[in-house]
Amino acid sequence: MASKEKVLEFLELNKGTYISGEGIAESLSLSRTAVWKAVNELRKQGYDIEAVSNKGYMLKDSNDILSAAGIVACLDKEHMSAYQGKDLICVYDVVGSTNRLAKELAIAGGEHGSVIIANEQTMGRGRKDHSFYSPRGGLYMSILLRPEYMDGIELTSDAVTLKVGSSVCDAVEALSGVRPRIKPVNDLFIGDKKLCGILTEAGTEFETGFVQWIVVGIGINFDSDISSFPKELKEIATGLFTPGEAPVTKNRLAADIINRIVKI
Repeated sequence: MASKEKVLEFLELNKGTYISGEGIAESLSLSRTAVWKAVNELRKQGYDIEAVSNKGYMLKDSNDILSAAGIVACLDKEHMSAYQGKDLICVYDVVGSTNRLAKELAIAGGEHGSVIIANEQTMGRGRKDHSFYSPRGGLYMSILLRPEYMDGIELTSDAVTLKVGSSVCDAVEALSGVRPRIKPVNDLFIGDKKLCGILTEAGTEFETGFVQWIVVGIGINFDSDISSFPKELKEIATGLFTPGEAPVTKNRLAADIINRIVKI
């Protein structure tokens, strides 16, 4: 992990608290200069980091920039240790498809619980290879699951998709107070409008049918500007929050979803 990512993770874990540059450097085994450079680079990326003499640096609570460090800082204690200091969460600004990248990772031997997440997709997909509109304002993530960690659940597309859908509903309700309903089997609705789509894909051994890996893709209209959606979609889609007025961060929602799904 690069110095900048180490400093960001440290600041995220201590968000809202001043920590001296010396304290950060000592905790991360970095030089004071490396910490100073990392803070400047993070500021250039849009992070609101205060620096006060005799107090140190503080990452403000208002920051909502999607990042692996930000997600890890929001994980519960049970899962934080599994992700902290590792590269199991890959965050992109724009990708073609998070599911495609997650499947490539699965084939390459990626670990259970690995996550690909992005602010935008240019080639998002739904079931039966339908396109999935994925503009900014949404939360798009794919999680790699290994069957050996999935005790107690039937390894079929519908069973896994429904379990994931229920987990996403739980996370959304916990953070927003609104519980979506599952429209079998892969869509989540609030009222009569679609909030989220889920795509489950798997790799199997041809001769035996043994499931080697599962990738679940989740696309949520977080604070999407529905008015900018294509006409055929704006009439049937809804966002979780009004654009720019979300009371929680995307990092928080992503972390809560990960907490629930990696242990299904």
